[in-house]
Amino acid sequence: MKILFCGGGSGGHFYPLIAVAEALRDVTRKKKIIQPQLFYLASDPYDLAMLFDNEIEFHKISSGKIRRYFSIRNFIDIIKTFLGFISVLIKVYSIFPDIIFSKGGMMSLPVVISGKILGIPVIIHESDSVPGKANIYASKFAKRIAISYPETADYFDKSKTALTGNPIRQDVITPVKEGATEYLGLEPNTPVLFILGGSLGAKRINDELVMCLPTLLNEYQIIHQTGKLNYDDIVKTASVVIQDHKFEKRYHPFDYMNALAERMSAGVASLVISRGGSTIFEIAAWGLPSIIIPITEANGDHQRKNAYNYARTGAALVIEENNLTPEILTAQIKNLMNDPERLKKMREAALGFAKTDAAYKVADELINIALKHEA
Repeated sequence: MKILFCGGGSGGHFYPLIAVAEALRDVTRKKKIIQPQLFYLASDPYDLAMLFDNEIEFHKISSGKIRRYFSIRNFIDIIKTFLGFISVLIKVYSIFPDIIFSKGGMMSLPVVISGKILGIPVIIHESDSVPGKANIYASKFAKRIAISYPETADYFDKSKTALTGNPIRQDVITPVKEGATEYLGLEPNTPVLFILGGSLGAKRINDELVMCLPTLLNEYQIIHQTGKLNYDDIVKTASVVIQDHKFEKRYHPFDYMNALAERMSAGVASLVISRGGSTIFEIAAWGLPSIIIPITEANGDHQRKNAYNYARTGAALVIEENNLTPEILTAQIKNLMNDPERLKKMREAALGFAKTDAAYKVADELINIALKHEA
């Protein structure tokens, strides 16, 4: 059995593919089926080590870029796009998988279309409330469509759409409390705020948070994942802002957090502050209350819609980026932290939203359809 993955080059596309690959191994083992060969077609491997660890064979694909403004390069890129599609078609034919699983993004479209031409079944997955253009187009060729938010069903053919949730990797899905205080260098018995900026960081959140530190550190410890690009600047600014502060050691910045550090942070945190991307699903799986600050300029405004759809469950509070100030952020944090009953209800709502078996649901359907195609 051969299964081909494809998707755009962001972590929101890549990590769910890894989660499904992990689930495929478990499902095939339980069903006593030979382990499938896994392939990944994309413009960039994103994380070669993770592909290697999950025995996924990477194939690079390329395509031209069609701009939304007039440029002579558009005419050149039309040719590049055509040649890129032919190259993808040849690669898909050479692999000839039993099924294709697409996470969306423009680079996935040539793979999906190639699958349609070659008679290979396709399953697509959409992580956001509002699907991207690539997945809307790909849905016309898909045999099954998996979605993460109930509201997304309005954009697709409901007869082939299922609410699965977003696949989450096994190494981050479960919080770890034991040993976290020592591992992260925390004080015992002081509440913890966990700020998640993503691998690249969330500069606006970082900047506003640093200005909140003198007040927040009087009551809370802060684990701050800044992102690699922002770490040096944030640490320098923070060192000035909290210089000689009585509790300056309560601030714990990280440029990047490995899976264990992330799970331990989740294990001891009382509240998470994050963007409105696929991290929402990890926060929900951890059962943590959250403040979501969506990127306002995201394509299709999807982060904002994700945030409000999630907040409607009662699991989160939303602060619009345009309204974000140190005073508002501090006030909202304190309002929540001083309301244990509301925090309890938010935890329950988060766990109610979480679908920790999403990767297994997708893996099951991939195997079922692939076996029929293989036969």
